[in-house]
Amino acid sequence: QVQLVESGGGLVQAGGSLRLSCAASGSPFSIYAMRWYRQASGKQREWVATISSGGDTSYLDSVKGRFAISRDNAKNTVYLQMNSLKPEDTAVYYCNAWAAGRGLLGSWGQGTQVTVSS
Repeated sequence: QVQLVESGGGLVQAGGSLRLSCAASGSPFSIYAMRWYRQASGKQREWVATISSGGDTSYLDSVKGRFAISRDNAKNTVYLQMNSLKPEDTAVYYCNAWAAGRGLLGSWGQGTQVTVSS
């Protein structure tokens, strides 16, 4: 089981930036892919970005070119750098670990709220 704690959210104006962090514990962090998800009020949770154990990245089309996922295996932490934020990015952001054949590995934490004002 992987324990996850997200942080770094806040209130920012459109066009601004935030850097989210996700600290993971309980399992060998470096061998898992890590994912960011978000859930806007009244909507289902959606996938945002993935970084593989080898550093390959993929993104939701609407955030490509604006968001960047990275990881520091020495710190068991994954990051999401969010630039050029838009009001539609407003959501609670969550992270999770993923492994082939096992799926998501952690329980959903409290997430971190990102609010983008217009």
